[in-house]
Amino acid sequence: MNKMLLIEAKLFLRDPGGPIFSIMLPLVLLLALGQIPSYQEKVPELGGERVIDTQLPAMMVILAVVTMALTVLPATLVTYRESGVLRRMSTTPVNPVRLLVAQIVNNLAVAIVGTLLLVGLGYLVLGAVPPRSPLAFAGVFVLGTASLLGLGLLIAAVAPNAKVAPGIGSLLMFPLMFMAGMWIPRDLMPELVRRIGDFLPMAPFADALRDTWAGHAPQPLHLVVMAVTVLVTVGLAARVFRWE
Repeated sequence: MNKMLLIEAKLFLRDPGGPIFSIMLPLVLLLALGQIPSYQEKVPELGGERVIDTQLPAMMVILAVVTMALTVLPATLVTYRESGVLRRMSTTPVNPVRLLVAQIVNNLAVAIVGTLLLVGLGYLVLGAVPPRSPLAFAGVFVLGTASLLGLGLLIAAVAPNAKVAPGIGSLLMFPLMFMAGMWIPRDLMPELVRRIGDFLPMAPFADALRDTWAGHAPQPLHLVVMAVTVLVTVGLAARVFRWE
């Protein structure tokens, strides 16, 4: 299993698109948008917080995770299926499930590295406060990332080919990101829009990240939605996933 993890990690790093979009793009956006003066000012609608302290870093974490989970992961797995890698592995003692596990572990590791860079450089360069409840933040991060990875596995299970897989992921990604407050803070959205977003996986992830970043406890509803998303998406992906 360790060798499988190492091989998949090397393959990921050889493709510059994965590291660039999963790590560098959110980091560059954070450092660039953090220079906007209005993001350094306290906003009454956000409880007197600065956008740079909780809103912007949390959304960049979401961007890093969702890009990896909904576009990079499905495209990789569907490519493996199209090229016959999964079929050939199923005839050897190396179970193809190990490949799926290795992909998930490596993607989670990349998400962790990207998040640490966002938190660290945000603090050092922009003066953004780090998460005030680090343990709760870490738990929310793992649960939310798992929910999005589960959605990525489901996309990989139903996508007919490697060209379609990223398109499906992007089609889901942008409305989910809107509901999560990527362009308009959720606190400024109409009540109906916020309530709809509460039952989709990304908005609870974003709100829980912001809550724990600010030192508050995450809302139980958000934790339940993320946990149910993990169970439903992984369960469905396991039932319909095709090895060839």
